[in-house]
Amino acid sequence: MHLGLIGLGKMGGNMRERMRRNGVTVTGYDRNPDISDVASLEELVAALPSPKVVWVMVPAGAPTHATITDLKGLLSEGDVVVDGGNSRWTDDQTHAADLAEKGIGFVDCGVSGGVWGLQNGYALMAGGDPANIAKVQPAFDALRPEGEFGWVHAGSKVGAGHFAKMVHNGIEYALMQAYAEGYELLQAVEEVDNVTEVFRSWREGTVIRSWLLDLLVNALDEDHDLAAIRGYAEDSGEGRWTVEAAIDNAVPMPAIAASLFARFSSRQEDSPAMKAIAAMRNQFGGHAVHTSPPA
Repeated sequence: MHLGLIGLGKMGGNMRERMRRNGVTVTGYDRNPDISDVASLEELVAALPSPKVVWVMVPAGAPTHATITDLKGLLSEGDVVVDGGNSRWTDDQTHAADLAEKGIGFVDCGVSGGVWGLQNGYALMAGGDPANIAKVQPAFDALRPEGEFGWVHAGSKVGAGHFAKMVHNGIEYALMQAYAEGYELLQAVEEVDNVTEVFRSWREGTVIRSWLLDLLVNALDEDHDLAAIRGYAEDSGEGRWTVEAAIDNAVPMPAIAASLFARFSSRQEDSPAMKAIAAMRNQFGGHAVHTSPPA
């Protein structure tokens, strides 16, 4: 297989390398000429055999939309575009309809694996028509982890792959929040002397062992009280979309919703809501109010 790959950043660059190691010919394009194989999208498309498969790994939203619009003008009937970024599934439906005007196929693929994917493989969740999936299958096989799991054709409707990846990331929010709350409680008590070793002991034989736990232990080994890290966590979009989808479908999702809102609290140096609670407690019960020290 010979595939075109657009976007050679942290994820895309490693994906190019993993596919090449597993027998897929990859021509990559990036705006950074130091890492790009070709000078332009036109050169990328011209280098590919037909039916052409072009995998897009650029930021979701406007960059992905612009790239797919450009590809529509360069590709032909029977070619396939794969969006492997973190696009919202509703955007997939728009892109698929737009490309279908020229008979160009579309596959959406949620990709998980981060910076470890080159070594361990990438978990892939794809959506789209089976005929289009088949044209991309050698790339999926090259990217996926070794073994039985790590790849799924989530559904024949466009958007199924990114919807599955969105829910995956929502679950990730909740898992990380649970580990984080446990860490804070262990740090707060005098009875536990070595929090890092407690977490390390959970890596074998417990029901809460996971790769996220392994990574937390790695971080604690590097900085046992995480002093070098500011307590600020972004939400990249998928957590919000998961909660919105839960509302739209009347699905109760209290743990994931709470973990999303917890990230918002990380952006407040002094919570206005907690100020209001402190004021009310003082008013009805005379409870002490903590004031800021003098400048």
